[in-house]
Amino acid sequence: MTATILKQYSNQLLHDLNRSYFSPLSYHDQILALKQAKKVVSIQRKIKKHHLILRVTDKGYNFYIGTEKEFDKKVQNFFQDTNAFIELKENPFNKIQDNVIHLLNQIRAKKFILQWQCNKMIPNRIKCQLAHLYFNPKTYKDGIPVRPIENTIHAPTTNISNYLDEIIRPIFDKECQNTTIIDGSSLIQALHQYMRKGLFKSTTLFCTFDIRNLYTMLPQEGALNILVEFLNVHGYTKVKGIPLETIRLLASIVLKENVFVYGKKMYQQVLGGAMGSSFTLALANIFMWKWQKELVRRQDMIGEYYGRYIDDVFMTWNKSENELKKIIENANTWHPNIKLEYKIGKSLPFLDVLLTNINSTLSTSVYHKPAAEPYVVQGIH
Repeated sequence: MTATILKQYSNQLLHDLNRSYFSPLSYHDQILALKQAKKVVSIQRKIKKHHLILRVTDKGYNFYIGTEKEFDKKVQNFFQDTNAFIELKENPFNKIQDNVIHLLNQIRAKKFILQWQCNKMIPNRIKCQLAHLYFNPKTYKDGIPVRPIENTIHAPTTNISNYLDEIIRPIFDKECQNTTIIDGSSLIQALHQYMRKGLFKSTTLFCTFDIRNLYTMLPQEGALNILVEFLNVHGYTKVKGIPLETIRLLASIVLKENVFVYGKKMYQQVLGGAMGSSFTLALANIFMWKWQKELVRRQDMIGEYYGRYIDDVFMTWNKSENELKKIIENANTWHPNIKLEYKIGKSLPFLDVLLTNINSTLSTSVYHKPAAEPYVVQGIH
């Protein structure tokens, strides 16, 4: 039965292609397409038969294959480690949608936003639906933990999230460009400036660290307070005509009305923001602006470099390694939700670059994470 349907589908696909503006497929390509389609069906059958899962890896374009049971164990470990989600007994979707629309109409009535801004943020009742959660395996980390991703494209708060990101992200980019790493190339340029100051020595150490589950572990109220503080510090009382307290209300509903489906259950996120919601990145960056202040101040005082790419930090150091470890371990106590995993050495990878100090000469080369190496999924017997 499946083979018959597949053949009918393939024939229809080939027919449609031949009628399109593209050049008709050659006979050889038609046969190849059919073979590949049959191979896909075969893989699907084996995955179903052996209770396997196939997932795209995190930060890579490869595939991870494993048992459903083992993958679910990783997911449950994530739920338990973060305590960021609570299971719901009832579907709150209609209530959330009503809350979002009510808030927008309320602040529009008070003239805190313009009508076009309200229209831009209002959810479409016809297209709206609950977000759904999925996990990507981090094959480049020991134990292969998982990263949560929420598909929030049609969630009730998505339009608000997109608009807040549109108006606030440029402010962060402008005000924090000195401590922001854009990519590996920008890091190399920053280190060349550091070298021109005569600070790069044969003993210079590199330090990298990343924040564990940053998006998920953001304290919601704390992050909202820091958002308002950040805008105030940089001279803003309004953003695109919207008062800061209204900005906070809009950001709050994006964080707190975050409900999604995973498996056959519904959850609400009570800690952090959705990784998949555009404003979460801007909010995480602004939270880190506050968190990193002491480290940036220390580095500036001694002329050392500090740069951050979202939840990954790169620093230079010219004092003792033990002293650096004490500073990093102290930073690990600054907030109970923010935990660091760090490395120190004269040769360390950061993003897509491997940086090495060879007797006060900076050597750079392209770095491929283990997840970037090709994987072949073989047949399962």
